[in-house]
Amino acid sequence: MGKVQNPRRVADNEAMAKTRMLRTSPQKLNLVAQMIRGKKVDKALVDLTFSNKRVAQDVKKCLQSAIANAENNHNLDVDELIVAEAWVGKNMTLKRGRPRARGRFGKILKPFAEITIKVRQVEEQA
Repeated sequence: MGKVQNPRRVADNEAMAKTRMLRTSPQKLNLVAQMIRGKKVDKALVDLTFSNKRVAQDVKKCLQSAIANAENNHNLDVDELIVAEAWVGKNMTLKRGRPRARGRFGKILKPFAEITIKVRQVEEQA
């Protein structure tokens, strides 16, 4: 008597990966996520490899994880994968500060973000 398997959260031709606690603001992370939305995964990997944004390497690692999930867990063809969705969310914010003049306190907020990437297998049109 085993536990009943959880239903899949994505469709049969999809796979996803999520990376939490990325040390950047969600606004900056969303600029990188916009670069890869709707592209084929090999083109998206090339764009992330040669991007000048620091967080692009973390997004690339998340995309590679989504591709590996699609290939190993869901038996999808890697050559037919596209980045169906890539969305960004806020995570926690470290609150730091710096003493300022006249007894005041300057707030320094260090935000964290998270990214979720969903890849989908689409058959190429001839």
